[in-house]
Amino acid sequence: MALKCVALLGWRSEYEYSWWNRNKPSKSNLAPVTIRWFSRQRSINSVQGGKVAATHNHGRKFHKDLTSLPKPLTVADLSVTLDDSSKVRISFKGMLGSYSEDAALKAYPKCETVPCDEFEDAFKAVELWLAEKAVLPIENSSGGSIHRNYDLLLRHRLHIVGEVQLPVNLCLLALPGVRIEQLKRVLSHPQALAVSDIFLCKLGVPRENVDDTGFAAQYVASNGLRDAAAVASIRAAEVYGLNVLAEKIQDDSDNITRFLVLARDPIIPRTDKPFKTSIVFTLEEGPGILFKALAVFALRDINLTKIESRPQRKRPLRVVDDSNTGAARYFDYLFYIDFEASMAEPRAQNALGHLQVWFLVFNYAYFGCCYAIDF
Repeated sequence: MALKCVALLGWRSEYEYSWWNRNKPSKSNLAPVTIRWFSRQRSINSVQGGKVAATHNHGRKFHKDLTSLPKPLTVADLSVTLDDSSKVRISFKGMLGSYSEDAALKAYPKCETVPCDEFEDAFKAVELWLAEKAVLPIENSSGGSIHRNYDLLLRHRLHIVGEVQLPVNLCLLALPGVRIEQLKRVLSHPQALAVSDIFLCKLGVPRENVDDTGFAAQYVASNGLRDAAAVASIRAAEVYGLNVLAEKIQDDSDNITRFLVLARDPIIPRTDKPFKTSIVFTLEEGPGILFKALAVFALRDINLTKIESRPQRKRPLRVVDDSNTGAARYFDYLFYIDFEASMAEPRAQNALGHLQVWFLVFNYAYFGCCYAIDF
């Protein structure tokens, strides 16, 4: 292998950043709000402005009337814009009460959360100025990496501006008055059900997969299911008026999900606080090339915190001529690297420069990230 290209996730070149500042659309040029979106945005404002925001303390009053809660954005909603607001809008995949919303509220306690139907919708909500930032899960200590979002980081031109590490407290939720021995089934996201296997095996009831933990709680509440429970968060219990029958039902008590915070513009790296940088690059085939590429960081005492490989979607296979065996076919990979250093530090600049010179990099692009790790 030889290094073919390298990109910084979340960091634009000086020229590109200047062009964006000169040409980014003003709010006066944005598309008008449609009637469909206005009714939905009014619901979102009510959630944060008072009525449903009160569910933090009085959530159990709302389990009979869930019609005021906003529905997740879909692709059809992403051609319009929101009205001005002083609150930071954070998009995420899922329903209100999902763990992604918990991560958004941990990062921005006073934010206005914008639920979206799919991961890609959360990206597009930021690109189209419907939200200022997006919060998306990237890996879990039990379930591993979320590869879909690694692929979307390359497909969309957003920048990583922070990360959130959220301890996951999986809870068993049911309607008020329902006892655990009355349950006939349990609903949740497949991953939540999988990491609660020991508890659910002892419970001995069938499991049903749904797309989101928040949706599981909403489904039980809105349909008045007295024979079903949801595995979801404490916030989901508050939002949908459910009781917590059991807490911390996950197999591993230390279950942590790492989320990335994405924005349209990068942050300026500094040296006065810890920073992390993420890059992605490809390598030609060859013995020990990946080892040599990673050595440029070790030589400068730069700690690597993550390495992930993904096959290239556009060219998954590469044919290489070998004098001994003839032509051979190899998978062509992208390598994602996180390392603890700011791009304002000479050692980080020298490491990437070493990559460029050592491996004869001709295609060097910036579109990625340098971000504070104590977000």
